[in-house]
Amino acid sequence: MLGGTSQDSATSENPLVVPGGPLHPDHALQVLTLAQRTAEEHVAIAKRQSDKIRSDAQAAADQSARDAQVHAHNVRCEADKVLAEARAASEQAARDARLRADDAKRSAEQILAEARGAADTVVSDAQGHAEQLKLQAQQRYEDSVGSLIAKREALQRQIEALEHFDREYRARLTSFMQGQLRALWVDRPRVGAGLEVLEIAAAEPEPEAAAEALAHSS
Repeated sequence: MLGGTSQDSATSENPLVVPGGPLHPDHALQVLTLAQRTAEEHVAIAKRQSDKIRSDAQAAADQSARDAQVHAHNVRCEADKVLAEARAASEQAARDARLRADDAKRSAEQILAEARGAADTVVSDAQGHAEQLKLQAQQRYEDSVGSLIAKREALQRQIEALEHFDREYRARLTSFMQGQLRALWVDRPRVGAGLEVLEIAAAEPEPEAAAEALAHSS
């Protein structure tokens, strides 16, 4: 590199140094100056390369940082999206669960209301049937009691009629017997003196008493 630079830097004012020839002091100074310039150029080139490498590295680092930020932003957005979708799905599931619970509650309330209505209907029908049976039993009882009362009244009337008939029969029988006894008493022949008549009258009962006794005995 030094030789190349020396060849490039050779001019008419700075003639080439011939190896093995005598070294002129000016030539030595020129060589030293050229070497120093070459070294400075190398340092400048190295610095430029280093700056370029540093700049490229910084640019790469910045790009990596930007890429990382973009990736992090994308990941965050994706996470937010997934979280939002999960939250929406959870809220929808909660709404669906509430709707199903409300439907189940309404269905249970409807079934309970229908069951209560059916129970009330059964109880009402049973009460109506029981009341009807009670009325029928009461009517039968009243009919039976009324029939018994009517029968008793009829029997009472028959008894009264029989008692009336018995009284009339006894009265007629008594009258008939009294009439027969009177007839027998009147038609009996008189014999003996008055003493005999009195004895016979005392020994025989009166016609009314005899008729009464016969009537009671019958």
